[in-house]
Amino acid sequence: MAIARLALENGQIYTGRVFAKGKDCFGEVIFNTSLCGYEEVLSDPSYKGQIVVLTYPLIGNYGINEEDKQSSTLHLQALIIKEYSPYPSNWRSKKNLKDYLEEHNILGIEGLDTRTLTRTLRYAGALKGYLTTSQETETALIQKVRSSESIEGKNLAQLVSTKTPYQWKMPPQVRYKVAVVDCGVKYNILDQLYYQGCAVTCFPYNVSPETLLNGEFDGVLISNGPGNPEAVKETINTAKAILGKIPLFGICLGHQILCCAVGIQIYKLPFGHHGINHPVKNLLTEKIEITSQNHIYCASQENLPIDWEVTHINLNDMTVAGIQNEKFRAFSVQYHPEAAPGPSDSYYLFSKFCQMMDKKFPSVSRLAMSVA
Repeated sequence: MAIARLALENGQIYTGRVFAKGKDCFGEVIFNTSLCGYEEVLSDPSYKGQIVVLTYPLIGNYGINEEDKQSSTLHLQALIIKEYSPYPSNWRSKKNLKDYLEEHNILGIEGLDTRTLTRTLRYAGALKGYLTTSQETETALIQKVRSSESIEGKNLAQLVSTKTPYQWKMPPQVRYKVAVVDCGVKYNILDQLYYQGCAVTCFPYNVSPETLLNGEFDGVLISNGPGNPEAVKETINTAKAILGKIPLFGICLGHQILCCAVGIQIYKLPFGHHGINHPVKNLLTEKIEITSQNHIYCASQENLPIDWEVTHINLNDMTVAGIQNEKFRAFSVQYHPEAAPGPSDSYYLFSKFCQMMDKKFPSVSRLAMSVA
């Protein structure tokens, strides 16, 4: 097997083996603590520009199928694991992880000390990294990664968003018409709306407010996506323009964009939340949800605008995990209620969105916040 090295901007270098051939790459190195769901992680647009380290030690054992992917392609820069399982065993498997990564020219590396690497990222925060199979000196590698361009401040949503509007599959009985602003939407978000009887139209991240307001939609959902929300200025301006005029639901990056639109401060977490076991408390019902999360930016609790309230808190670090405004019929959550991968504790939020769109529910009721 070929040797690969990961150089970090803090001067550390890790050595591993290539199990999937791909291109050398720069990226923001983050870790994900999920015990399963690597297929969904690979195809989640929120990982655009990132080198993903999986903390679970054995990866690839159930192979790859085309049914669980969350977008049309892979978005991460590279995948780093402790040990690769080359012989998948699952009745749904169609190919192995190695072939899947190589089809998309993405490096897969095994044999690194992922425990030590994860501890480094926990204490130092997410770091710029350079993953390469080259024979350059360690000094050259460190110089390269330190001089590489950061993803900080980049509008990554525009790179993963659809270029043209499209219709998702139509439910047997249409109850609502929903516009989804695609900042990197996952398929299971669209599926959860489908299960609620929503006819969904997906629009590019820079869709105009007029298109959304004049399209006879019952509600608008701003999706998850990668990177710094403050760089996605077009979507922020659209959210400002439609707020209070149509029911609005934000997920992950969409939550952060809504926060930016109403003047809530955004800041970057040291290493972010990436996993499927994050406890979140619903402050309106006092119930706890185990949630799927994938973000590195967060909303501040200080100086909340009038009529806005925090509805959910991440119990690991007490950061904001949800907000709402009953007057404007708008709410958002920092985590991924659609899961994929992850638990289904938060599916109720899609029902809540539909209730909010229903003319019988002109405002966001506290009853609708209860976990189904």
